[in-house]
Amino acid sequence: MIPQWRLRARFARELSTMYGREVPLYTTLVQVSEDVNRDVVDRDGPGAQRLGSIDRITAERHGAIRVGTPAELGQVARIFGAFGMHPVGFYDLRDAGGSPVPVISTAFRPIDAGELARNPFRVFTSLLATADPRFFTADLRARLETFLAGRQLFGPELLALADRAERDHGLPEPEAGRFLELAVRAFELSTEPVDRSWYAELEAVSAVAADIGGVRGTHINHLTPRVLDIDELYRRMTDRGIAMIDEIQGPPRWHGPDVLLRQTSFRALAETRTMREADGTIGTGSLRVRFGEVEARGIALTPAGRARYDALLGEVDRRLAATPGGVRAEVAAEVWEKGLPGTEAGLREEDLAYFAYAVNPGRPDGTPPGTLAELVDRGWVTATPIVYEDFLPRSAAGIFQSNLSGAGSRDTTQTGADHDQAWLAAAMGREIHDPFELYARERAASVATVAAELGIPELTDEEHR
Repeated sequence: MIPQWRLRARFARELSTMYGREVPLYTTLVQVSEDVNRDVVDRDGPGAQRLGSIDRITAERHGAIRVGTPAELGQVARIFGAFGMHPVGFYDLRDAGGSPVPVISTAFRPIDAGELARNPFRVFTSLLATADPRFFTADLRARLETFLAGRQLFGPELLALADRAERDHGLPEPEAGRFLELAVRAFELSTEPVDRSWYAELEAVSAVAADIGGVRGTHINHLTPRVLDIDELYRRMTDRGIAMIDEIQGPPRWHGPDVLLRQTSFRALAETRTMREADGTIGTGSLRVRFGEVEARGIALTPAGRARYDALLGEVDRRLAATPGGVRAEVAAEVWEKGLPGTEAGLREEDLAYFAYAVNPGRPDGTPPGTLAELVDRGWVTATPIVYEDFLPRSAAGIFQSNLSGAGSRDTTQTGADHDQAWLAAAMGREIHDPFELYARERAASVATVAAELGIPELTDEEHR
């Protein structure tokens, strides 16, 4: 029996191989990321691996796919469920930035710390909001939903094997190999001709809408490696003459701890596609839908930390609005210096970030103190930051928008469709896990283990709630 985590690891590797064939520049991105990571480890030593071992970071990927209907999303959930991946978080990108992106999203990933350590593969998955009248007129919505209802993204054999793998927590060979073959094939770029006029009609609303609803299949839009120094990665890619998006999304580079998620990408590529013309003839054209994203992950923030982060973003926006021409990265670094503790200890003491705790093998002799803070301060217990495993709506929208072929359109006189987390969960028939609850659970479990080892029955993480 091949367990789910091994299926997940194999799936990530095989997707990466496939995507590298389709988008050779992705292979360059991976190589530059690995070069940067190796140089950072050589430079910083063990400290470079404080947020994950170099083996995990080298293997780490997140993918992104887009689907058109709740039924398609439900089938995607079954496939990822086979790999031990669960929907986590809700992201509404319809209002997350300046250009319209008519999707709501979740991310499928492992939710257990041990499973994440084995292989943390994630897939950011977006659903087209066809019922949102700000983007789609009644006529266009009807034609779009008819088009989507007439396609099949995932065949019955793939879905049956997925259900079996989820039920049995794995698959035996050769079924495992067949399942992986079908799963990878389902996310390859289709060679079926694209209806040029239909695609253009949707592209006038949003390039993302066209990428989802203007074709007969789905595909991996990007596979994202993880890098330890994203600013250096950006510089090296640019030095190679590779066109990068204008900014690194997320928190700025500053002297303090890395938090949450920083992302950037090379710009969407003009890829040759077979096109069907209005008279039925077949020709060629090019579409820009796939790009090369890369990410640097930091410490997961608590609800209080996220509120602080959002407030800092708002302050950056206000300063830039008041002083046109300012450089966002410079303004943000200044705001961060004043608004966020510059050490892990400061983040922990203000309950702004999540940490896991473990008894220090070199702890002092005697009776341990009775609070978590004292245990850490006196060397009885170590506090290790919990890695942020999720995504940021504004950053995701920023990546999408930086790679759009046009501004799109949105009727702001209309009221948006009421698509919230509960709606999305019902649409796919699965619970969407709250990231904060998952991080808090990991922290609480570590505190309970410390309490048991040190014989402190009343030790809790209440001081962090």
